[in-house]
Amino acid sequence: MVEETPVYLASWIEDWALLSQEWRVALVVFSLVFGTATVALLSSWAIKRLERRFERSTNLWDDTLLHALRKPVVGFVWLQGIYWAAEIAHRYSQADIFKANDVLLDMGFIWLLVWTLMNLIKQGEYILSSPVKLENPLDYTTVTAISKLLRVVVVITATLIVMQTLGYSISGVLAFGGVGGIAVGFAAKDLLANFFGGFIVHMDRPFKVGDWVRSPDRNIEGIVEKIGWRLTTIRTFDKRPLYVPNAVFTTISVENPSRMTNRRISETIGIRYADVSQMGTIVADIKAMLEKHEEIDQSQTLIVNFLAFSASSLDIMVYTFTRTKEWVKFHEIKQEVLLKISDVIEGHGAEVAFPTRTLHIPEQLRLAGEQESEPEREPPKSDSEPEPEPDHERRRGPARKTGKTRKAEKTGKTRNHDPRHTAGPDLAEQNGDDAP
Repeated sequence: MVEETPVYLASWIEDWALLSQEWRVALVVFSLVFGTATVALLSSWAIKRLERRFERSTNLWDDTLLHALRKPVVGFVWLQGIYWAAEIAHRYSQADIFKANDVLLDMGFIWLLVWTLMNLIKQGEYILSSPVKLENPLDYTTVTAISKLLRVVVVITATLIVMQTLGYSISGVLAFGGVGGIAVGFAAKDLLANFFGGFIVHMDRPFKVGDWVRSPDRNIEGIVEKIGWRLTTIRTFDKRPLYVPNAVFTTISVENPSRMTNRRISETIGIRYADVSQMGTIVADIKAMLEKHEEIDQSQTLIVNFLAFSASSLDIMVYTFTRTKEWVKFHEIKQEVLLKISDVIEGHGAEVAFPTRTLHIPEQLRLAGEQESEPEREPPKSDSEPEPEPDHERRRGPARKTGKTRKAEKTGKTRNHDPRHTAGPDLAEQNGDDAP
C-alpha cells in the first residue's frame, strides 16, 4: 500500500483536468509535505500522551520504549512523506537527482533503525545504573562497558548493511578486512593493547568511576573519572587530570583504597624510663579507653602492649581500627584518640618521652674538674719587691744609644768572646794587654 500510493496520486493528477499539469503536480507535492508535517505533529503528540500514561505504571520499560521511539517515528513520517513527494516530482520531471530516491529511502530506514537502537541503549543504561529507578542498580562501569559494546555492534552492523545497499560485496569487504587486519594489527599494536586493556578493566572491574586508586609501581593516585576504551582519566588530589593508557593496568598492581572496610590507627608512643613503674596501669587504661570508644570497631584487632625498650623511651604499641572509612572523619577520630592517650599518661604522673642523653662522670674526674675550674689566687706581695716605675718613666722608655755607646757595647761583646778575658786579669797582663 505504501509503495502504491504514488501511483494513485499520479492517476489522480492525470484524471483531474481542472488545472494544468504543472499546477496539479505542485499542488500534490505541497499537499504531501503539509500532510506529512501534520501527521508528524499528531504522532509526536500521541506518543507524548502515551508516555505520561505509562509513567504512572510500575513497569519502567514501557515508557522507556516510547521515549526511544518518539523521535524516530516522527522521522519515519517525514521520510515517507518526502519520498512520496520526490516520487511524484520524479514521474513528471524526469530529473536525474530523483533517481536516488529508492537508495536514499533504504538508507533512511537504516538510519532510523540505528537511531532507535541507540536511544534504547541509552535509556537502558540510565535505568540499569540509576539508584532512582532501581533499588539495587548495577555497577555503573559494567553498564557503561556493555552499552559501549552494543553501540559498536550496532554501528558495525549498520555500516555493513549500508555497504550492501550501495552495491558493495560484504564477503569481499570481510576478506579484505582479514588480510588488512594483520597489517593494521602490527601498525596499531599499542592501540589494540590499550583496547584490550580497557576490555579487561571492564571485565575484571578492579576499580570503577569514582574510586580512589593508586599504584605502588607507578606514580598514579587519584579519583577515577572516566574509563574509556583507550584511556582512563584519573583526577589527582592536586586537581590535575592524569590520562593513563589502559594497557598500563595489565602490567602494574593497582590498589583500591575505596573498597577498604575500615581505617587503621597504628601508633608507637613512648614514656620516660622514670615512669616504668606506671607502665602496666597506663597500658590497661589506654586499652579500656579504646574498648569504650564509640568510633572504634570492636570486631577488628585491638592491641595495646608494652612494645620495646628504646634508646630514650619505653614504647607502647597502639593498634586498632575505626568504623568510618572517610578520610576527614578518620583523622578527627585519630586526633581524639591521641589526646585521650595523652590524658591517660598525664593522669598517672608520667610524661611522654622525647630523645634525651644522660652522661655519667666518675667521682675522681669530677672532683679534679671542679678544682681546675676554681679561680687562681694571687700570691701576697713581699716588702723586698721593687716599686713599680712611675707612669712617666714607663712612657719615656729606654734611653737612646749614642754612637760611642754602641761602639763600646760592640767592643764589649767582642771581648766577651775573646778567650783571654775568660782567664781573668792575670792572663791579660801577661799578654801585655790592658785590662778593660
